[in-house]
Amino acid sequence: MKASLPAARRPVILVIHGPNLNLLGRREPHIYGRTSLREIDDELKSVGDALGVTVETFQSNHEGALIDRVQLAQGQVAGLIVNAGGLTHTSVSLRDAIAAVKIPAIEVHLSNLHAREDFRQRSYLTAVCLGQIAGLGAIGYRLALEALAKLVLGQEPRPSSARSARATLANKKGISTK
Repeated sequence: MKASLPAARRPVILVIHGPNLNLLGRREPHIYGRTSLREIDDELKSVGDALGVTVETFQSNHEGALIDRVQLAQGQVAGLIVNAGGLTHTSVSLRDAIAAVKIPAIEVHLSNLHAREDFRQRSYLTAVCLGQIAGLGAIGYRLALEALAKLVLGQEPRPSSARSARATLANKKGISTK
């Protein structure tokens, strides 16, 4: 499916990659896979083009740079895909930046956090994101992009917040959110 909007008018989805993700393909490939960050970014840009959105990517090993980039995204991008790496488990500041900009965000992790060490099972970001995709390797980024593209292009109803999205899902499953 080829996009009908010219590239200059397409919604932008920003992909934020945190510390050590620049080492993908070489760093612990038994956990994170053999796909490099460049390969992930190139595929996302190609898939984004086919979906009718523009994909921009940013990677930093520095927490402040990630926070600055999230803040700069306000009013400029329609969606965020965030893999904060190890900062997922430690950065209240990055969590607060994502909450402050009020941009629909999906958290992505290559490995299954819940099958790893105890300290990796807690994410500070999940509560301010629409959802989390974890444990599916590089394909998780593509799934997040497909979901966000549908939301920002109006092909799916847009939850008003991560909290309401969780409440809606819980209600569909008959689960109390209190």
